[in-house]
Amino acid sequence: MRAGGGAEEPDRYARVAETISAELRGAGPAAVPGRLCAVAVTLLPVDGASVSLRGDAMPVHLAASGPRAARLSLLQATLGDGPCCHVLVTGAPVLVGDLAADDCAGRWPVFAQQALGAGVRALYALPLGGAGVCVGTLDLYRDTPGVLTDPQLRTALVVAGVMTGALTDLPYDPRDGGEPWLSGLAADHDRVHQAVGMIMAQLGVGADEALARLRGDAFARGATVLEAAREVVARRRRFDAR
Repeated sequence: MRAGGGAEEPDRYARVAETISAELRGAGPAAVPGRLCAVAVTLLPVDGASVSLRGDAMPVHLAASGPRAARLSLLQATLGDGPCCHVLVTGAPVLVGDLAADDCAGRWPVFAQQALGAGVRALYALPLGGAGVCVGTLDLYRDTPGVLTDPQLRTALVVAGVMTGALTDLPYDPRDGGEPWLSGLAADHDRVHQAVGMIMAQLGVGADEALARLRGDAFARGATVLEAAREVVARRRRFDAR
C-alpha cells in the first residue's frame, strides 16, 4: 500500500508544522538549528541529525541532535570528504541506504569506515538553500540500513526548508545584545584560517597543502580540524622541525 498522498497529505504536513512550531516556541535564533535537528529525529526514522554551513574551504559544523551526530559532522569537515561535502558541491541530496555497500567504500572510504565504526548504517544528506544556491546541509543518521519512503523524504525536506529559513531570516538574537547569532561560529572558522596561515608560513606551502596537513594531523590524532587549529593558534603544535 502506498504511504501518504491524496487527502492524507495536508494532514501530514499540518502535523509536521505543528511539531516544528511546538519545538521552536520560545527559542532564540541561536537555538533554532539545534532544535530543528531534534525535530528531525522526532519526525523521522533516524537516530541523529546535524547541520553544517558552506565555508570557504570546508563545511562548518553548526548544530546537532547529540554528541555522536556532532562528531560525524565534524569528521566530514576534518576529512573534507563524505556525503555532506558532496552535497555542498552538487547541491543535490545524497541518500545512502547502507554505508556498508561497496559503492560507499569506494566514494568515501575513510568516512564510511569511521561512520560504520560509530554504529551508523544509513545517512541522508539534504541541501539547504534554494534557486540553485546551496548554503549548507542537513545530515540525518540512522543506525539501521534502509531508505526513506517518499512521505518521509518529503517530511525531511520540510525540515530542511525551515532550517534554511532559520539560517537566512534570523540573523540576530536580542538576548545576545544584538550580536550576530553566528558570530561564535565565525570565530571558530577564523581559527582554522589562522592556523592554515601559520602552517603556510612554517612550511612554505600553499593554502590547500596547509589545510591538507592540518586535516591529516587532526585525523591521525583522533581530533577534529577545529581542535587541531586551536592547538596551532595557541602555539602548542608546529608543523616544521623547530
